[in-house]
Amino acid sequence: MDQTDARVAAVREIGPDSIALDIETPDGFDARPGQFVKLAGGGESRFYTISSPDVDGTFEVTIEVDPEGTLGPWLAERRPGETVGITGPFGNSYYEGEPRVVVLAGGPGVGPAVGIAERALADGGRAAVVYLDEAPVHEDRLAGLSAAGADVFVLAEAAAVTDAVREAITGEDGEQVFVYGFADFLDLATTAIDEAGGDSEGAKVENFG
Repeated sequence: MDQTDARVAAVREIGPDSIALDIETPDGFDARPGQFVKLAGGGESRFYTISSPDVDGTFEVTIEVDPEGTLGPWLAERRPGETVGITGPFGNSYYEGEPRVVVLAGGPGVGPAVGIAERALADGGRAAVVYLDEAPVHEDRLAGLSAAGADVFVLAEAAAVTDAVREAITGEDGEQVFVYGFADFLDLATTAIDEAGGDSEGAKVENFG
């Protein structure tokens, strides 16, 4: 879709230097958990992955706000009713109704991780999330996923990732592994998948840069 202006529904703090931005869904916009959009404002633009389980009425993106940055602080200052430019959705690494999802997330990759896991559970499936971050965000949603029966691993040390992935990956029919994060986390995660007996080449991967 061409860029359109969409209204901000809410801006919420979700952890250290991180916000969730709720955006009113524009007419004709449709996306799956794990796809991403380009947001524009204040003379800048950047891609952000959708972190809500659906886009019915509104959708959410998770934003790590760099105080030294331009777009992140601008988005954090938006108020309900103000607008941001939106283009998309983009991306092929998204949820497609798989009966079990295993989502490996580094840093801001937790956004699509919680959205995919919530959607899978809502659809009657099963979910596991392995999340590496020294300062975790979306802790309330992660707790909700755990309470709903998902396997949730919140890790502060990279050395713990392989054991968590080994526990999360079951190898059952229809299981799909997703990986979201920056390049160093992707290297760590794909190695862990292979060491756990999984198939890193069959994983749906999104590199944040």
